[in-house]
Amino acid sequence: MQDVPTLVAQAREGRPRAVARLISLVEGASEQLREVMAALAPLTGNAYVVGLTGSPGVGKSTSTSALVTAYRRQGRRVGVLAVDPSSPFSGGALLGDRVRMSDHASDPGVYIRSMATRGHLGGLAWAAPQAIRVLDAAGCDVVLVETVGVGQSEVEIAAQADTSVVLLAPGMGDGIQAAKAGILEIGDVYVVNKADRDGADSTARELNHMLGLGGSRAPGDWRPPIVKTVASREEGVEELVEALEKHRAWMEERGVLTERRRARASHEVETIAVTALRSRIGDLHGDRRLSALAERIVAGELDPYRAADELVAGLTER
Repeated sequence: MQDVPTLVAQAREGRPRAVARLISLVEGASEQLREVMAALAPLTGNAYVVGLTGSPGVGKSTSTSALVTAYRRQGRRVGVLAVDPSSPFSGGALLGDRVRMSDHASDPGVYIRSMATRGHLGGLAWAAPQAIRVLDAAGCDVVLVETVGVGQSEVEIAAQADTSVVLLAPGMGDGIQAAKAGILEIGDVYVVNKADRDGADSTARELNHMLGLGGSRAPGDWRPPIVKTVASREEGVEELVEALEKHRAWMEERGVLTERRRARASHEVETIAVTALRSRIGDLHGDRRLSALAERIVAGELDPYRAADELVAGLTER
C-alpha cells in the first residue's frame, strides 16, 4: 500500500517519481484510487488543459513538443499526457510520443506520461480525466493532452479539454476527413501544420470555407482561428500559443471555462456511476433475482422494461 498523503505532498513539490506513482494508481484502478482523488480534490482547478487531436501523420507529437518549448520559455510548468495505442501483445502503450519528446526529458519543469487506450474508443484512455487531475494538483500550469488520432468515434478530447486544437496537414485529404469525423464541431483552434508543403494555403482556405458553412454565430461568439505552423522548425508556434491564450481569455470573460469544467465533472461522475452499476449487473449472472425476473417475463407476467426497473431499483438500494 502506498502512503498517499506523502505521495501527494511530494508531487506538489514537483517530484516526478511521486507523480508517476499517483498516475499508476489511477491507471491500475487501485483500491487506493478513492483516497488519491479525495486528497487531490482541493488542489485542482488551476491547470489550463489543452487537447490536441488530428489524423495520424499530421504532426501531433511534434506540435506538442513545440508547444512545451514555447510554454517553458514563459516559465510555465507543463504536463503532457500522450495517449498511445495499446500494444496488442502487452496491452501497454507503445510509448512513441515519449520517444519523440525526449528533448524535454531532463527538464524538471516538464512531466511527460504516455498512457494506453486499452481498447477504449474515443481516442483517450479511460483514466485520462484522473491523470489530468494528478498533473493539475502537481502544479502544472498547462496540461497538454495528445490523443491517438481522429476517427469516427475519436472526438472525445472535446469533453476533456478546456481548449481543443485540431491539426490538419496539406495533401492528406484532411478536408474530407474533417467533415467525416465531425471535428469541425469540436475545434476551438485549427492548425494547418507542415505549412511549408505545397497545398497548405488551399487547405487553410478549404477549412475556412467549411467552418463558414457551420451554424451561424451571434456577435461575440468565438470564431475558431486557423494557424499555419511548421512545428518541426517551431514556426508559427508563438502564434498558436497566442490563439490559445485568446481563447482562454474569451472563455473566462464569458463564463464558458467554468461551464466546460462543470460539464467535464458531470460527465466524469456519470461515467464512474455507470461503471459501478455495470460491475454490479455483471455480478448478477446466475443470481436468483435475475433468474426470477426472467421466469416472470417468459410467463408473460412482466415486460422487460418493468423487469429492468425492478433490477435497477434493487441495485441502487444496496
